[in-house]
Amino acid sequence: MEEVFAAPPRDRYQVLTEHRPGRLVLQDSGLGIERTDRMVLVQVVQQGRSQEQKQALYARLAERLQDRTGLRPEDLVVSVTENAREDWSFGNGVAQFVAGEL
Repeated sequence: MEEVFAAPPRDRYQVLTEHRPGRLVLQDSGLGIERTDRMVLVQVVQQGRSQEQKQALYARLAERLQDRTGLRPEDLVVSVTENAREDWSFGNGVAQFVAGEL
């Protein structure tokens, strides 16, 4: 996220969830991609990134996960969802972007 999306250091809000085999279903969408039981789904919520940045993220994630964990690129599915500044509250019941705190 820092490298490709230029996210500030420590701007991290992550949820890591492991699923037993058979509890995460990521079927082929007609592309002929064969997955193993080591598949990984990465969901990113962001705002203001370009199509080029998103495509760079997909490629870099596949590369880094393969290098660091041996995960096959075929076993990685990435979904990027966009939201707006008013869609975030980082605590205290305040929308910090809207309130001008960020």
